[in-house]
Formats: sequence, structure tokens, C-alpha cells
Amino acid sequence: MNIDARIDRRRRGDDGQRLVRDYTAIAPTAHADEPVDRGPALERILDHLDPAFEGTIPPNAYVHGPAGSGKSAVVTALFERLRRTSAETRTGIHTSTRAVPTTLPQFARVDMRETTSAFGFYRAVLDGVVEESVPGHGVSTEELCNRLRETLTGTSGVVVAVDHVDDPEADDRPDPVELFAGLPSNASWLAVGRAPPAETALSDYTATTLSVDRYRQQILVDILTSRASSGLARGALDHSLARRIAEWADGDAHDALTVLFVAAVRADREGGTRLSEADVDAAIAEMPEPCAALGRVLTLQDNRRAVLRALVTLDEDERASVTETTEAIAADPDVDLSAGTVKRFLYELAEAGIIARVRADEASGRGRPPSRVELRFPPTAFGRLDELRE
Repeated sequence: MNIDARIDRRRRGDDGQRLVRDYTAIAPTAHADEPVDRGPALERILDHLDPAFEGTIPPNAYVHGPAGSGKSAVVTALFERLRRTSAETRTGIHTSTRAVPTTLPQFARVDMRETTSAFGFYRAVLDGVVEESVPGHGVSTEELCNRLRETLTGTSGVVVAVDHVDDPEADDRPDPVELFAGLPSNASWLAVGRAPPAETALSDYTATTLSVDRYRQQILVDILTSRASSGLARGALDHSLARRIAEWADGDAHDALTVLFVAAVRADREGGTRLSEADVDAAIAEMPEPCAALGRVLTLQDNRRAVLRALVTLDEDERASVTETTEAIAADPDVDLSAGTVKRFLYELAEAGIIARVRADEASGRGRPPSRVELRFPPTAFGRLDELRE
């Protein structure tokens, strides 16, 4: 709950009849500064991190839970606060029982959706512990590791939160176990993923496992109304529609917020001043099953997102087969790629679960039946969020 933002919005008054005031506030890819109803999970993580407040690094840990349960929101908000606290108290803190200053470890966060190599991983960690900029090229991975060790020598070390370690749409990511093995001895990690501990290779290296449950329906309603209050015109989201979205989402905040976002985009484009039942119906109809995480889709390289931008504009007939889809995308003047490259990207995106190749219902002639191309993300949400990145 951001009280200051709500007061400021009312002080500014109504901006005409505009429905959407702040797309970022309702975006499913944005995390709230104060995640709703995740207090118990936050306390369990803080309990695990207790040694850091004594100046030593805690053991390795794994935070797990289903998609859309707020794991990333909690860890992102917590580590941002801890990073600032560590910087502010680098000269030491005092308690009523301890007069000797304690230097906290540093805190860094790496998102494996945005890290496609060992170089990128160690660069992200180093960037989290030094003030100066870290080069993005011209140095080797080994040099980055050496600089990280030198930087942490003689310090209390660093705790690294590593998000989305088992993202199902990120098969091109490096092996987390190998990455963690390359960290300095005074570094520990807190990994965040969906799979239960027994199903991950990290279990052999983890001292503590912490689970995060799905959101309850009423809490999802609270999340939706809170986000709508920050990002939409006053009274734009009826409470009954928030309940309907929450019931449909079944505890998944990502999917609930995506429906809210799509409904708001559609209503805004039609000049509406409130979300209607038809807007929510249309938004839910856009949601595929399963739905890829929009955060993953938006972190794709520019050329692959260009392919997706062209793909979402195609009619169903143009997506009847991979070949037809390839030809239509390659002919798009905004896609500066050869047909061969487009086809390769389509296959890669299908393997990553961002699109799907579905066997056509009918096949003519001999040979393997053609596969039509289907989206595994809502095109309205992708299109608007992609525009906001520019």
C-alpha cells in the first residue's frame, strides 16, 4: 500500500476522463514496493538471513512456490531494502547489547531470465557490489571472477538472490550449480524457483528451503483493487469484477494482473472510463493455457521480440503452418531478418514455451502434418508492455 502515491493522485485530481493513469502500476511485470499478504514468507526469509545482521553470511537457501505466488516480489523488495541498508551501515551499527560496530554483508540480486551466460551472471553480481560501472565486454569471465574475489576480500561477503533459477521458458540459461560453484568463498546464495526442492539439483547444496503458498482469493482481490487504485481512474474496477478475475486466476497473481492489464488496455482503446464485464471476458479469452511469464517474453533479445511483434499481427490463416508463418513474418518491413533466421527463431521460441507448434487438424497429401503456430502469451499485454519499454 503506497499511501503517498494515493494522496498525490487525489491532489492532482481527475485528469479528464482518462481510464489508465499509470500503466506501470497495473503491469503484471512490475513488483510492488510492499507485497500484499506476504508477511509470513518475508519473516521466514529474514529468519534465514539473521546471521547477516551479525556480520556473517548465512548458508545457502532455496525459496520455492508455484507461479504467481509472489516469490519474486518478496525477494526483490527485500533485497533492495537490504542492499540500501548495507550501504548505509557499512560504517557499523550499534545495539543495546553490542557496542562494537558490525559490518553487514552486501546484497545483490540476479535474474536468470536476463542472464544467458556465466559472464552475465558474474557481471551482475559484481555490479551489485561495486559503485563503478562494470564493463559489458572486453574482459573475460575469469577476469570478472577474479575482480569479484578481490572486491570481497577482507569484507563480510555478499548474499546473492538468484531469481527464476528453473524458469521453464529459459532453457538457454547456464547451469545454476556451476555458476554458484564459481562464487567466492565468502558468498552465499538464495535461489528462487518453482520446483519443489527434491526436483532440483540445488537440493544437495542447500541448507534451508522455504516455501511460498498460492495467494488466497480474497488477497488477490486486494492486490487487484490496490493496483487499480494506483493505476486507473477512480472507481474504474468494480469489486465484483475484481472477485471474478481473482476466482479465475486461482491464486496466480501474474495471471490475475495480466487480465486486469489487458482489460484496461482494451477499455482505454475503446474510450471507456470503467472496466466492463465484456472487457474482462475478452481479457480472459486472450489468456492461453499454459501462459508464459510475460517477464520472460519481454527479456528476449530485440530481434526475437521483433518476430513476436510481427507474429501477433497475423491472421489465423497466416499461422496455419510454420512455413506460412515464416513467410508472412519475413515479409514484414519491420523485421530485418531472413526467412531462414525467422524459422529458426520460431522453433527456438516454441522449445522455450513462448509459442506453440500445434499439429493441424487436417493434413493433405503425404508426409508429416503441418503445425500451426499459437501464442503462449496474451498479445494485447505483450504489445502494450513492449511499447512501454521503448
